[in-house]
Amino acid sequence: MTTSSSRPTISLEFFPPKTEKMEVALWRAVEELAPLAPAFVSVTYGAGGSTRERTHGTVARLVRETALKPAAHLTCVAATRDEVDAVIHAYAEAGVSHIVALRGDPPEGVGSTYTPHPGGYAYASDLVAGIAHIGGFEISVGAYPERHPESRSWGEEIDNLKRKVDAGANRAITQFFFDDDLFETFLERVRAAGITIPIVPGIIPVHNFTAVAGFAEKTGASVPDAVRARFAGVGETAEERARAAIDFGIEQVADLRRRGVEHFHFYTMNRADLVTGICAGLGVGGARAAA
Repeated sequence: MTTSSSRPTISLEFFPPKTEKMEVALWRAVEELAPLAPAFVSVTYGAGGSTRERTHGTVARLVRETALKPAAHLTCVAATRDEVDAVIHAYAEAGVSHIVALRGDPPEGVGSTYTPHPGGYAYASDLVAGIAHIGGFEISVGAYPERHPESRSWGEEIDNLKRKVDAGANRAITQFFFDDDLFETFLERVRAAGITIPIVPGIIPVHNFTAVAGFAEKTGASVPDAVRARFAGVGETAEERARAAIDFGIEQVADLRRRGVEHFHFYTMNRADLVTGICAGLGVGGARAAA
């Protein structure tokens, strides 16, 4: 890869709120992050489609009340094709023109056995094909620098991504990772397979190391010993933890930029401070570094 000299582009991920308090926090984060001028903002879809209505409500409000470009997550699980197609048409009617198409986790959660709905889209590639058939949408899909936990080989992993691309995907957004070498190696595998769509690295600010490391274990993302040691030495105050998360995020993104990466997708966890701090350190959007 070659060093990038242009200003990086970002996108942001939010999750739909479950309570009134969480809704206030979400829209405060949206307001604070809007000056970063993200290329798009995505809104997640819970296991088994459990947040379907909240996802739709959130993206519809983003269309109505902001200048941001929302991308709605959509999964295959626990729904028939007709039900999923109805959601796609509802997104179109709400003014949403970008869908993040995912197989999705089983309703029982990560690690449970996935069983396709007998009348539904079986896998993400089928969902992408269905969205492309309806038409009018930009389509992003998931990618896994360390392989999906259910993938048996790199050949299977890359073939699965290629099926999604052949079905109509325009972009892939990766699972978060902490070792940039792993991302670079993954990208080399992808390009060697003739896949040319943008591969956007997913970046998670480490708001709580214990929680993030636990989630990483469930999703198959490794945590290098050096990263564990680094966060083990962080103080107990919120300010110290935030500073450590921002510093680590700046270093990771800066390293990826040196490798030629120009677009970064931040998993915001519905909070603005860490993403704003990282972007300020990188000169992205309207973020300003602290004096």
